Amino acid sequence: MPVMSGAEPFTQAGGTTGALLCHGFTGSPQSLRPWAEYLAEGGLSVSLPRLPGHGTTWQDMARTRWEDWYAEVDRAFDELRAQVGEIFVMGLSMGGCLALRLAELRGTAVSGLVLVNPSLTGDTRLLALAPVLKFVLPSLKGIGSDIKKEQVSEVSYDRTPVKAVASLRGLWRVTQAQLGDVTQPVLVYHSTDDHVVGPASIALLRAALPAEQLEVRECPNSYHVATLDNDAPAIFAGSLEFVRAHSRAEAG
Repeated sequence: MPVMSGAEPFTQAGGTTGALLCHGFTGSPQSLRPWAEYLAEGGLSVSLPRLPGHGTTWQDMARTRWEDWYAEVDRAFDELRAQVGEIFVMGLSMGGCLALRLAELRGTAVSGLVLVNPSLTGDTRLLALAPVLKFVLPSLKGIGSDIKKEQVSEVSYDRTPVKAVASLRGLWRVTQAQLGDVTQPVLVYHSTDDHVVGPASIALLRAALPAEQLEVRECPNSYHVATLDNDAPAIFAGSLEFVRAHSRAEAG
């Protein structure tokens, strides 16, 4: 299956501290590529995989499930772990949920999390109906390119496969159930004006994690894809500072 231009995965070897980046639902590595390159320039070893069914066609994505997306993140984690001494996991939207799930299951092997507009639950009735709708409606309008900055777009699908939405709910469910197992420091960037992920996801995180573990920073000048938007420089710089503050290598 041909990959859309710009949607290719990205890896770059660097120091003994690694960063694994997870892109969002119906998106592609392109939405995180500038972030990944910034971290690589900062001396980190970086891995930004392309999730199965993404960056090709929405019909291709309809044949995948959340377990497939998580399996690719898990595989990339092991590959990066063979090269570095510690790993920080970062993600946008659904990628933030995948990062949390990885932290739940990998425990202390994950040193910290940086999440941008993480998606942990649905805020609309339409999403709640996805398990039924998938039998009668193949796709819905796309959710990509929710970006405030002019003349910037995301490499994503113009249609959203309903079967994939129904599967995404499964990822939300298992991740929510074990949020209490997340012990790593968590930095969240939250757009105050987001047309894709509503406030319920941040509320879930605040309820599950103690204040001394979770820091939320607002992105006042960006929409959902903040990593390509006006607040991107603050996200990039803040994430690298977070890594250096919590890195065992830096402490040593």
